[in-house]
Amino acid sequence: MENRGLDLPAWANLASPDQALETLDKARKRIDEIDGGITKLLNERAKVVEVIGEAKQRLTMRVYEPKREQEVMANVARCNGGPLSNEALSRVYERIMDEMRTLQRDRMRSTEESQS
Repeated sequence: MENRGLDLPAWANLASPDQALETLDKARKRIDEIDGGITKLLNERAKVVEVIGEAKQRLTMRVYEPKREQEVMANVARCNGGPLSNEALSRVYERIMDEMRTLQRDRMRSTEESQS
């Protein structure tokens, strides 16, 4: 069976149905490991966002900064080595930044309420 142009990792073998099934199991385990790393990094990013939110609050700045978000998107595109397209990563980061803005707003609100 051909790999249809896939650059397979050393642990992947699709030569037979049994080997493909074993590869599927290994790939899913690897995805679980990667997802754990992504989750850790997202939470690390969120902690930095909390600091940014606190700084913005002290400076009476708005949470949403379109120029900064454009800079983030440009940086993501610059770092992109594929196989995801820049457009796909843009959609992912739009969602990430939306959740981070929500986190900032929620933290700012709770800080204001605790100071009242």
